[in-house]
Amino acid sequence: MKSTEMKLAMSEEMVSEIEKRKIMAVLVIDKIEQTMPTIDALRAGGVTAIELALRTPIAFEAAKIIKKEAPDILLGLGTVLTKVQVAQGIEVGADFAVSPGCNPEVIDEARRLGLPFAPGIMTPSDLEVAISHGCKVVKYFPAETAGSLKHLNSLVAPYKHLGIKFIPLGGCNKDNASEYYKSPLISIIGGSWLAKQDLIVKEKWDTITQNCKEVIAQIRTIRDDNGLILR
Repeated sequence: MKSTEMKLAMSEEMVSEIEKRKIMAVLVIDKIEQTMPTIDALRAGGVTAIELALRTPIAFEAAKIIKKEAPDILLGLGTVLTKVQVAQGIEVGADFAVSPGCNPEVIDEARRLGLPFAPGIMTPSDLEVAISHGCKVVKYFPAETAGSLKHLNSLVAPYKHLGIKFIPLGGCNKDNASEYYKSPLISIIGGSWLAKQDLIVKEKWDTITQNCKEVIAQIRTIRDDNGLILR
């Protein structure tokens, strides 16, 4: 009998790999020559997962460089809005992709082509669409203005038994990252504060590295109610 089990939008292996990285830097890169200095600054601070936003003309070229020059970096593509971009993501060798919203056509294309994918959700309806299209990991966006963890905890209550994990983005920063990371709902924390676009433009590599070191140090000291260090 042929199995009718739906193919997941992201494999358990990729989910595990993402969770190992703990923090994901959201990058908007305008100049191709700033690609590797940005990556090197993140690495120096202990961050090895990125979401490279497809908001600039050189984004795919930058992705190719990262895959070639920095194979240790878990390369995610962000702002993936079309099926064409999904195909382009496969071409450049992206490890996974995310989107700000929940477009079933894009999710299905990512599943069809084999690009691990996490769509953006903010409401129960968004989440149900994502679940119905094979998503076990979703992007919670925009996290802070949507109501932060308080909203997420309420949102998830009817679906918690399904084991959905979340990537919060939008307003996450060094002051609230620890709170997000304490939650068992969170897969990885994402944010642009680590390497803001203006820091990249001004080539503030030391500042980017320091931002990474600070948040990594914070989450490494988080303990649960029994005093055990989390994850």
